[in-house]
Amino acid sequence: MHNKSIPEGRRRLYVLDTNVLMHDPTALFRFEEHDIFLPMVVLEELDRGKKGVSEVARNVRQVSRFIDELMTHASEQAIEHGLDLSNYTQLDDVAVTGKLFFQTEVLAEELPPTLPGHTADNTILATALALREQMPDVAIILVSKDINLRIKAAVLGVHAEDYFNDRVLEDVDLLYRGLDPLPENFWDAHSKAMDSWQEEGRTFYRLSGPATENWFPNQCLYLEAPKENRFEAIVREVHKDHAIIETALDFRAPRHTVWGINARNLEQNFALNLLMDPDVDFVTMVGPAGTGKTLLALAAGLAQTLEEKRFKEIIMTRVTVPVGEDIGFLPGTEEEKMTPWMGALMDNLEVLTNTDGAGEWGRAATNDLLQNRIKIRSLNFMRGRTFLNRFIILDEAQNLTAKQMKTLITRAGPGTKVVCIGNIAQIDTPYLTETTSGLTYVVDHFKSWDHSGHVTLMRGERSRLADYASRQL
Repeated sequence: MHNKSIPEGRRRLYVLDTNVLMHDPTALFRFEEHDIFLPMVVLEELDRGKKGVSEVARNVRQVSRFIDELMTHASEQAIEHGLDLSNYTQLDDVAVTGKLFFQTEVLAEELPPTLPGHTADNTILATALALREQMPDVAIILVSKDINLRIKAAVLGVHAEDYFNDRVLEDVDLLYRGLDPLPENFWDAHSKAMDSWQEEGRTFYRLSGPATENWFPNQCLYLEAPKENRFEAIVREVHKDHAIIETALDFRAPRHTVWGINARNLEQNFALNLLMDPDVDFVTMVGPAGTGKTLLALAAGLAQTLEEKRFKEIIMTRVTVPVGEDIGFLPGTEEEKMTPWMGALMDNLEVLTNTDGAGEWGRAATNDLLQNRIKIRSLNFMRGRTFLNRFIILDEAQNLTAKQMKTLITRAGPGTKVVCIGNIAQIDTPYLTETTSGLTYVVDHFKSWDHSGHVTLMRGERSRLADYASRQL
C-alpha cells in the first residue's frame, strides 16, 4: 500500500471502508506493519450484510469470525489500545505486525457542513477527518473500493486509496500471453546446443541457453517466417539448464479438422493444440469478442466427447451478469433458467452442426444428439459437486473473483478438463478490474504448472464488420 505522497517512516493508520472487507475478508491481515481502524458504522454495515447465500454475505460472515477470534479473551483495555494482529497468523505469506483499532468513542459530534445527511459514507469520512485532527503526526488513509467515496475524500483533503492487495499484476499489459515469437536467428543460435528426435510420430527438440530460462510449460513458440518455413512449437518441459519443445500440430490443414472446423490463424492453432492435448487439464483463453474462444472450446469438447470418447459429457456454465436491465425471474428447471444466458452456445452449435446435404431432419437429429451430451449448469449450485470425466467450459470467466474461480476449478475430479474463456476488457461486475479479475488470477497462478496452458487470441474471425467494430469502437 505504498504511496509516494506519504513520507517514508511516518506512522500510518488505515481506515477501512465496509466494501473492502466485503470484497476480501483477509484484508485485516494485508497491511503488514501498519495499523487498521474500523469505524463503528462499518461494523453496523457488516451486520446488515451478513444474511444470505451470496459471496458478499459469506465474506461478511468470515470477517465477523476473524474479528470474534481476535477479541476472544481480549480485555477492554487491550481493545482500547489496539488488538495485536501478529497473534493471529491467518496468512502464511504476510508478516503482520500492526494493530486493529475500533471506534470506542464519538469522534465527531456532527458532520462537517460539506457532508449533508447521515449516510454511512459521510460518517466514515467524518471519522477520518476527526482522526486526522486528533493525531496530526499520523498519516490517516481511507481505503475504499468505492470510487465516489474516494472522490469525496479527495475534495475534503483526506488521503484515500483503492484496495490494491487483491491485485494480481501492477498492469494488465504484464499478463502472461501464453505465446512468444522466436528470434530470427533462432536456428543458428541453437544449432550447436540442440538435440532432436522423433517419438510416436511427434518431433521433439532439446534446447539450452539463456532464453529457455524464461519459458513456461506449454508455452507456445513461433518463428515469423513464410508459410513454407513456418515453425510452431509448444514447450513440454522446462529444466534449469535446458528445455524440451515439441512441434505443434497444424490444425489449419484440412486433414486436421476438429469437429469440422480448422484454425484460421496462429493463435487459434495453438489454442486447438492445447484443447486437444490429453496431458493439459486446464486451459485458459483470453481475447476480445469474435476471436473464436467459445467455438474452439466447444468443437474440441465435442470431438473428444463423441469421437474419442475421452469425456462423458460437456458441461457449460457462465456468470449470469446482465449487460443491461435485468429481465427478472425466469421460470423452469436449472437448465431452462440458464438457456437465455447460453445464446453463445446455441450460436456456436449452429455453426458446428451446419451439415450440408443432411437436410432439415438430419440437422434436427444432430442437434438433439448434441444437446443430450451438453449440459448447461448454473454456478450457484456448484459447491460440493465433483465432476468425473467431464469437459467443463466456463464462459465469461472475467466476471468471477479469485475465490469463485477456486471454488469452481476444485470441482474437477479425475479425467476432467477445465477450459476458462473470457475477455478481461469486458468486466460487468462491480469492484472487479482487469488486474483483480479471477481470470487474470488463474492465468498468472497456473502458468508454471506442467498440465495447464494459456493462449491470448487477438485476431477477430467472426466477420469483417465485427473485427472492425472490435478495433475501432
